[in-house]
Amino acid sequence: MLRYAKTLGDYLIVGIDSDNKVKQDKGHTRPINCAADRKYALESIGCVDAVVIFNSAENLTQTIKGVAPDVMVVGSDWEGKKVVGAEYVGEVRFFNRVGNYSTTRILKR
Repeated sequence: MLRYAKTLGDYLIVGIDSDNKVKQDKGHTRPINCAADRKYALESIGCVDAVVIFNSAENLTQTIKGVAPDVMVVGSDWEGKKVVGAEYVGEVRFFNRVGNYSTTRILKR
């Protein structure tokens, strides 16, 4: 997804949930890796130019509004749902999941 997103523009910013937001959304046993570690790993990928941590949908919306990207790429599992900040981007593109990679699925095993 990241490589695909990078082909759509000159600068790739990746947004990730804060640890508190992950706990709120997925339960007290999450996240598996802290936000600082997830941010560091993403920053180490050559196509990623910046990583922003957000604490809430409102925080993400304000970040997107401030950046006003031409294109925002989100997973296809969001297709047909409200995409946070979509009103501040030129275009929303959906990316199909590759394989069955999912932290939730891994944890259930």
